[in-house]
Amino acid sequence: MREPWVLAQVAAILCAGSVLWSLAERERARRRAAALLAGLSTASEEADEATGALRFDPVLWGTLGARCRRLVRDRREWLCLPVAAAIALLGESPLPLAAGAVAVPLVGRRLRASGLRRRRQERADGAVALCGAVAGELRAGRQPAQALVFALGEARAAGTLGPREEAALLAAARFGGDVPEALRHAARQDGADGLAGMAACWQVAVDGGAGLAAGLDRLEAALRERRDQRKRMKAQLAGAWATVTVLAVLPLVGLALGTAMGARPLHVLLHTPVGLGCLAVGVALEAAGLGWAARIVRGGEGT
Repeated sequence: MREPWVLAQVAAILCAGSVLWSLAERERARRRAAALLAGLSTASEEADEATGALRFDPVLWGTLGARCRRLVRDRREWLCLPVAAAIALLGESPLPLAAGAVAVPLVGRRLRASGLRRRRQERADGAVALCGAVAGELRAGRQPAQALVFALGEARAAGTLGPREEAALLAAARFGGDVPEALRHAARQDGADGLAGMAACWQVAVDGGAGLAAGLDRLEAALRERRDQRKRMKAQLAGAWATVTVLAVLPLVGLALGTAMGARPLHVLLHTPVGLGCLAVGVALEAAGLGWAARIVRGGEGT
C-alpha cells in the first residue's frame, strides 16, 4: 500500500525540481538574449551556453525567488493543492487531494473579495487625502485647477483613481474641461464616493463663487469622521473575528493532537465507513457554523 505513495512522493519532488530547472533556464535564456542584443556577451556566458551548466548565480536565483514569491502572492489559492497533497500522503487517501481541488476556487473567491475590500478602503482613504491636498494647495495660493493637478500626483501614489479616471480628471483640470463631471465619474468606483462630494463643492464654488477651500475642509472632516467610525467598528469586531478563527482551527488542532498521541485519526476518517460519515457531518457543521458566525459579524460591520 505504501509503494504507490512513495512513488507519488518521488514524482512530486521530481516535478518540483523540473519546474525550478525550467524557470532557471528561462531566466538564463532571457538574460543571455538581453546581453547578446546589447553586445555584452562574455566568455563565461558562451562557455555556459556550450556546456549547458546551471552554475550558482546569486542574481539568477534572486530573480527566481522574487518570481516565486510574486507567484505565491498572486495565486495564494493554489497553496491548497500542496497542503491537500501532504494530507493525502499522510492519510494515504486521494480524498484530501480532491477536497483541495474543490477548495481552490472557493478560497480564490474569498481572497478576491478580501482584495476588493482592501482596495475599497484604499480608495476611501485616498479620497480623504485628495480633498485635504487640494484644500492645502488652495490655501497656499494656487488656482483650483493647478491645485487639483498637483494633488493628483499624491492621489496616484495612494491608488485613489483608476488610470482612465485619472487621465480624464487631469485633462479636465489642465484644459478647462468639466471637472465636476470628471469627479462624479471617478466617484463611481467602489469606495471613492467621497469624490462626489468634492464634485458638489467644486460645482458650488464655480457657479456661486463660494470658497472651495472651506467646503473641501468640511468635506474632508466628514469623510475622516466616517473613516474613523469604520475603523472603530472594525476594532470592536476584531474579538468576534478572532473567535471565528479559533473555532475554525479547533478541529485541526484535535487532529494534530490525535496524530501526536498515535491514534491515527486520518486513517480512521479516510478509510472507515464510520469515519467517512463523521468527516462528512463534521465538514458540513463546520461550514455552517463558520458561515453563520461570519454572517453575524458582517452584519455588525454593515450596521
